[in-house]
Amino acid sequence: MPVLPPRHSPRAAFADLRNFIRHRGKEQWKAAALALFATAVILVIFFYDAKVNTAPPAQVIYVEDFPSNRTDAEIIADAEKRQAEKEARAKARQEQFKELENSFGIN
Repeated sequence: MPVLPPRHSPRAAFADLRNFIRHRGKEQWKAAALALFATAVILVIFFYDAKVNTAPPAQVIYVEDFPSNRTDAEIIADAEKRQAEKEARAKARQEQFKELENSFGIN
């Protein structure tokens, strides 16, 4: 009892396919075309949607240009000034959260 079908040549396989295609009715061709069209539309939508809104927006970064003849003392003073500004912003933000906490009655 053979498990696999007998081997045929490619010519016989194409002849079998040609006979299968010839004996299909118009309704079956219309249904097949509609099924292929619907599948193609769905695939195109998936490919198109994968490219929409995936790239991050352009980001502008401003760089401060310092003179090349700055002394170490000027560099340290600028760093301390920036650190103080950063801490002031953090303190102001913390105060905003405390006000929000008090307004909602969170302990």
